[in-house]
Amino acid sequence: MTRLARHYVPEQPQHVILQGLKGPAFLDEGDYLYFLACLADAARVADLAVHAWVLMPDAVQFLVTPSYESSVAMAMQAVCRRYVETFNRRHGRRGAMWRGEYRATVIEPDRYFLLASQVIDHAPVRNRLVAEPGNYPWSSYTHHVGLRVDRFVKDHPLYRALGDTPFERHESYRDLGAQPLDEAEVNNLMRATLEGWVLGSAAYCEWAAQTANRRLMPLLLRDRPAKVRRASAHA
Repeated sequence: MTRLARHYVPEQPQHVILQGLKGPAFLDEGDYLYFLACLADAARVADLAVHAWVLMPDAVQFLVTPSYESSVAMAMQAVCRRYVETFNRRHGRRGAMWRGEYRATVIEPDRYFLLASQVIDHAPVRNRLVAEPGNYPWSSYTHHVGLRVDRFVKDHPLYRALGDTPFERHESYRDLGAQPLDEAEVNNLMRATLEGWVLGSAAYCEWAAQTANRRLMPLLLRDRPAKVRRASAHA
């Protein structure tokens, strides 16, 4: 099915995926650190709130809220251009390293924000890179459970609502991560992001379409729910 053009709904979070083309996108610690520096700078310039992130060898994922329509595009373009130039120079390679442009979709926050955050933070476990999310240094998991502070991360109100104090929020987030994820919902999230569909209840999708003043779902999905297809959890 044809992927819809990326879209924007004011003040609504987006799940973003950037897939590697061939070979690993990160070869050493310096690559990971430099990518994060590029992300922090680009997010500041584009006024993009980053809520969750993960860097894996063949894909990266983010949970963000853009301040204006081009926030995500500006940030992703800046990160990719700056990182690829430096990566190629450092490692003596040339050419593209990402599989086309980034993929993104608007998600209904009350239903999908914390799920998306958990999917991102637990992606290294789901992809068998580590046994525990806290053992992987290149995700926002340790920030969310209070083991590290990622200064470029802006905590979303739904995350802050997990507790009245930082300690309560950290414990609540850790407890959420200990519960099995709904695989159907995970697949819905990944599929929607990869194919560019807004993700939420029928009422939310209708509201989002009216707010954005454009169609945000494939026509055949307007009157019935989509069939769940297996989507890769790492991109």
